[in-house]
Amino acid sequence: MRWEPQRWPLAEGWSGVVQPFLSSTAGLRLAAFIAERLAAGAVIYPPRPLRALELTPLPAVKAVILGQDPYHGPGQAEGLAFSVRPGVKLPPSLRNIFKELRCVPDEPIPAQGSLLEWTGRGVLLLNTSLTVEDGQPGSHAKKGWEALTDAVLAEVAAKASPCVYMLWGAHAQGKAALIEQTAAHHGREALVLQANHPSPLSARRPPVPFLGCGHFALARQWLSARGHTGVF
Repeated sequence: MRWEPQRWPLAEGWSGVVQPFLSSTAGLRLAAFIAERLAAGAVIYPPRPLRALELTPLPAVKAVILGQDPYHGPGQAEGLAFSVRPGVKLPPSLRNIFKELRCVPDEPIPAQGSLLEWTGRGVLLLNTSLTVEDGQPGSHAKKGWEALTDAVLAEVAAKASPCVYMLWGAHAQGKAALIEQTAAHHGREALVLQANHPSPLSARRPPVPFLGCGHFALARQWLSARGHTGVF
């Protein structure tokens, strides 16, 4: 990875969020941190941290799936929450997402785990922290990315309508108030869905097990009632 945000293309609607962040105190602190880690020999994923904002224009957003940070294994992360590059073994969380998406017992799940196609249907696959070091989950949390991703969520909540937000696990659920209050303030239609994280450690646990939560079915029904089909 190279820290060259000026070379990362952005889809329509995001420059007004990203550019102020890059010149802010949080953005400059993050740039210094990443430069320091790269100089120390750290391997950082993914090579294009803002890829979700490259592929899904703000005016097209109809759903947001919020993850925590990128996969930390070689070749896994492709800059989209929960998605892995074609040919990479499906991570357990993504396998459970596919199970819930299909909602049909014993139906085969996809052999590859890239969710790239979803980005073209208006699904913003956003992590709250956009980089991570090899083998060290959470290593770039609270280093500055959250200032940007909170601003992205607020921008979506202020402008995208209707929009479904899928918040899985306590970390993602911590953004519910930001989304709901911003959407209400701007008079936007927002459906905020919350459940446990799809990780095998929590996917079947109470209070709201991920497996069986019905989020994809609820999203389809809610969006369809508002004239939007084919998102999931």
